[in-house]
Amino acid sequence: MGFVTTHVLDTSNGKPASGLLIELWDRSSDTLRHISSDTTNSDGRLDKPIISEADMQSGTYELRFHVGDYFASNGIDLPSPRFLDIVPIIFGIADEEAHYHVPLLVSPYGYSTYRGS
Repeated sequence: MGFVTTHVLDTSNGKPASGLLIELWDRSSDTLRHISSDTTNSDGRLDKPIISEADMQSGTYELRFHVGDYFASNGIDLPSPRFLDIVPIIFGIADEEAHYHVPLLVSPYGYSTYRGS
């Protein structure tokens, strides 16, 4: 079975984003369903896959990265309202046997993502 992992790199400081809240939502039906919330470790990763092998199902999902709170808690002076607060990444799982890696590279004013390995 496959699984889903993620990690976050703070490109403005050149380091992993430690202590960043990430939420996982299932968008596969008409009703948005919260699956889990977790916080990144000192390496900017979660301690376990955000979707485990046992829970891997095809469908559409959303990761919500709480980057505004992360930058504020690290002493970054942000305007009000913040330019970036919560970064959503909506992605699809077509192959339940594959490893999907969804990283986030982020600064207070921009971000990028890709399907990693």
